[in-house]
Amino acid sequence: MTTSNSATRGVFYVHSAPSALCPHVEWAVGGVLGVPVNPHWTPQPAQAGTYRCEFSWSGKPGSGAAIASALRGWLHLRFEVTEEPTSSTEGARFSSTPDLGVFHAVTGIHGDIMIPEDRLKAAVVRAALGEVTIENEIDKLLGKPWDDELETFRHAGEGAPVRWLHQVV
Repeated sequence: MTTSNSATRGVFYVHSAPSALCPHVEWAVGGVLGVPVNPHWTPQPAQAGTYRCEFSWSGKPGSGAAIASALRGWLHLRFEVTEEPTSSTEGARFSSTPDLGVFHAVTGIHGDIMIPEDRLKAAVVRAALGEVTIENEIDKLLGKPWDDELETFRHAGEGAPVRWLHQVV
């Protein structure tokens, strides 16, 4: 049985955002977590004129999905949100780019992506019909197109500080 006192934690990464968008990201994420968010923004060397930040958070299970939903569809914003599993919930990973939209994956206790059986079966059927290759379908199920697009931005942020944010639950 899940109680209202259960909490999880995760990490929120903004890989690139124009300066005008940064305060809006802070307001949106702060609204989800119920605490002010004041991350340290640094220039993103991978894309001139954009900024990056990252911070750890804690909150109610589902907060990662709520953060991703609050920022979904924002033009010129690249971000990722992770949420650790709890005793009663799976973990999650969300990646978003302007061109690809949002990718969501359920993650296990070690961070591995867990692909539901029906999605695997559908990929096999599409490949058997010749619509796609099984390799491309598996890549999509694992979020490879998002990883490929975000990789340059991730490396540009190596060594950046991480701040913990806590929500009263």
